[in-house]
Amino acid sequence: MTEEKYMRRCIQLAKNGHANVSPNPMVGAVIVCDDKIIGEGYHIRYGEAHAEVNAIRSVRDESLLKRSTIYVSLEPCSHYGKTPPCADLIISKGIPRVVVGCEDPFVEVAGRGIRRLRNAGCEVIVGMLQEECKKLIKPFTTFNLLKRPYIILKWAESADGFIDLNRTEGTPAILSTELTSMLVHKRRAEADAIMIGTRTAKLDNPFLTVRNWEGKHPTRVVLDRHLTLPDDLHLFDGTVSTLVFTAKERKSTSGVEFITLDYTEDILPQILTALYKKKIESLFVEGGSQLLQSFIDSGLWDEIYIEKSRKQLGSGVKSPEIDERISHSVDKKFGIPIWHFIRNRQQTQKKDDL
Repeated sequence: MTEEKYMRRCIQLAKNGHANVSPNPMVGAVIVCDDKIIGEGYHIRYGEAHAEVNAIRSVRDESLLKRSTIYVSLEPCSHYGKTPPCADLIISKGIPRVVVGCEDPFVEVAGRGIRRLRNAGCEVIVGMLQEECKKLIKPFTTFNLLKRPYIILKWAESADGFIDLNRTEGTPAILSTELTSMLVHKRRAEADAIMIGTRTAKLDNPFLTVRNWEGKHPTRVVLDRHLTLPDDLHLFDGTVSTLVFTAKERKSTSGVEFITLDYTEDILPQILTALYKKKIESLFVEGGSQLLQSFIDSGLWDEIYIEKSRKQLGSGVKSPEIDERISHSVDKKFGIPIWHFIRNRQQTQKKDDL
């Protein structure tokens, strides 16, 4: 269909905002008059103009808007946030027809934008390439419906099922290639926060920053129940915001905030609630086997990326175990290593039911 072509362009445009718009969703918009694109735009950066605004601004002859169709991957907003309502802008410009990819799950919108447009006399079509448009906003949907970040687990494992050697010091086993390392840093740049446990912090002293890709550094998150981590770790250098979850009280310092948990209760829901309150929409977990397994066992995960190396370690720290009955997996090859991508079916169903 011709109209699907324009919505696919919306999706293509929306992806340009990846890593810059959170906690807002990625959105693209295209304006068509007489079967020609006369304007297009996307949400470039959080707090700045939305896709519809940028698309309308790009139109050279605004008189054409009164006989145009605007295609937008997500329902136009109807509330005042960082910017005025996009639905009101569309109405004020006299655009008679609006084609929407999917409804906005955000409670402040949730169909209100569509109703406002229809009440103003606009023809509104909803559901064009709906599933593809929903995929664009997976973290946004999870954040707003489940009140927690979208959780991605990642690890590299050897051909015989180990993620590291048994060690108390020294460097970790190298299972990644230059290419897959770059892809991991791309994932970091796209996440709002990155998390590790105490053991990983002590043994590896990681920076948890974005170095092999362009993009912002995610907020660093580390577990340190007994506050045993030394202050000279890279995590505490103050260059990137760091959250430390602990059982003890400690005064926060510049760039490092200590958050006390009740360790007599399950700590993962407490952590996710704290991250939600800080508007952290996506969490990338790169910790050790114990931390990763705790997320898997709790069912609190949305995606898993496993880099499967051909190297054999013989012994060491076993990889986390996954119940394949609750997941859907796909293999993607990048040269010699294989990326095993897994999606949590139970969490997807839970969001669909809300």
